[in-house]
Amino acid sequence: MVLTATSTNNVKVYTVSGSNLARKIPDWLARRKRKELQKDIEWSTRIELIQDFGFPEAALRIKATPDGTHCMATGLYKPQIRVFDFANSSMKFDRHTDTENVNFLIMSEDWTKSVHLQNDRTLEFHNEGQMHYRARIPRFGRDLAYHSPSCDVLVGGASSEVYRLNIDQGRFMTPFQTQSESGINVVEVNPAHQLFGFGTEDGTVEFWDPRARNRIGALEPTIPNLLQPVAGTRGGFEITALDFRADGLGAAVGTSSGHVLLYDLRQARPWQIKDQQYGLPIKVLKWLEPTRSYSGDSADTEGAKIMSADSRIIKLWAVESGKPYTSIEPPCDINDVCVSPGTGLVYVAGESSDIQTYFVPQLGPAPQWCHFLENLTEEMEENQKQSIYDDYKFVVRRELESLGLGHLVGTPVLKPYMHGFFVDLRLYERAKAIANPFAYEEYRIRRVQEKLAEARESRIRATTKLPKVNRALAQRLLQMQKAETTKRKAAEDEDEGDEEEVKRIGGRQRKKVQAAAVTASAVLEDNRFKDIFADPEFEVDEGVDEYKQLHNTYAKRVQKTLDRDDSSDEEDLDIRHEKIVESDAESVDSDNDFYQ
Repeated sequence: MVLTATSTNNVKVYTVSGSNLARKIPDWLARRKRKELQKDIEWSTRIELIQDFGFPEAALRIKATPDGTHCMATGLYKPQIRVFDFANSSMKFDRHTDTENVNFLIMSEDWTKSVHLQNDRTLEFHNEGQMHYRARIPRFGRDLAYHSPSCDVLVGGASSEVYRLNIDQGRFMTPFQTQSESGINVVEVNPAHQLFGFGTEDGTVEFWDPRARNRIGALEPTIPNLLQPVAGTRGGFEITALDFRADGLGAAVGTSSGHVLLYDLRQARPWQIKDQQYGLPIKVLKWLEPTRSYSGDSADTEGAKIMSADSRIIKLWAVESGKPYTSIEPPCDINDVCVSPGTGLVYVAGESSDIQTYFVPQLGPAPQWCHFLENLTEEMEENQKQSIYDDYKFVVRRELESLGLGHLVGTPVLKPYMHGFFVDLRLYERAKAIANPFAYEEYRIRRVQEKLAEARESRIRATTKLPKVNRALAQRLLQMQKAETTKRKAAEDEDEGDEEEVKRIGGRQRKKVQAAAVTASAVLEDNRFKDIFADPEFEVDEGVDEYKQLHNTYAKRVQKTLDRDDSSDEEDLDIRHEKIVESDAESVDSDNDFYQ
């Protein structure tokens, strides 16, 4: 078993677990065919960093606990919550819910207290044993945040209000009335000075002071040369992601157009704008500060990074310079991304049954509970190894007889496989050299012919480009024009010599050829008939029986005309040849008389 590794800008990303690494086998099949699976090398050597790390259908959200010992994820189907224990590398428990989850928060240092925003306008509070309480909000929610000093849960949704549920008093407080007319997409709390940030559907970011409970400022981001602006918004896009830096001064804003803007809260203009290049809404934004390894050295020497993710790709780039650092492209659509605190382990929840896990050594060390991952990735990295079949050649029985090795059938020299045999490569090359000693000469002649053919193909030829629609009809019309031109030139050449030949070429046949040429020119050059060769609706199907019945005599007449033209051309050549011979004989006789 090997680990798939990708390298972008010399930064390696290892796929530790996921659906693209090991086969997904149902549990009932694994139980029934346990003995057979023990003989399967790929199944027996698979890597499961965490057992049952996934959901039956898809994973929606994933977050790690602040103490780094557990992680909680939501998924479907059926809608459920799962908690995974890192110390035991397994799932601790799962708990089913009535509806799908929109987002959730972990309110304690461990997994015991959490609040979940559901898509049926409810807030569910869970403890270690069960769902503790359920509250209903007036409008459908889109995001939530927790303000620990005041014990307020902030919920933004499809309205201009941000609802406040105080879990200390157990009641709703007066909501924040924003200036957004459409709704609130994202709610975030600054970790340094507890400033509230609300990203609206109108394309603005409002900042509120929790002490005064008033709006103290707003940002109206603008992106120059936006290709597909969204109607009803001020800047042509919506705010879909927001994240504050730990120092309290930096803010990252993600838009529905796939752009990321970095702000200093002391300035109104962004000092960095990055395009995700896919045009998809930004789903996740995270500030990644440089971490320290076990030895005390910095694992990342290039400063802080920004992780931006849409539904297709995860990109990491430098904060100061904006240069790309690395990227991760999962095999499924992305719903959420979680980075283990202080490590280089990345969890990706997406539209697949498995939660993808990636390890970036240059981003940070491996977590303490899987410290073996750093050595494991180096040992099991995917390398090009020689296969056991590289020293053998597969041949069929006919080729075996032509090489004179048919008498070896049934001996250990030939390994029967499917409809042929495996033979040692050295024996095959030696037998081929004896059976065909001139193989190199044939190969050289064949290569020379191929080179000459390529040289001929590179020559410039006068070709007529036929249309894609009714190609056969266009070719016949061009042949009519060509036939008329040939007849006219032949008549002009014979006009100076034999008048009888001119009469033979002329007449009724020549008039028919000229009339057909005029008709062909009219069809090909007149704009009224251009749709015949451009519109597929006018395509003539010559393979149907109706067409064959209507054009049977016409096809025979065309073939007969072509045969007559060929015979007349041969007669013309014979007459010209006789004239040339007679003129040469006369010139020779005159020369003899002169010398005599």
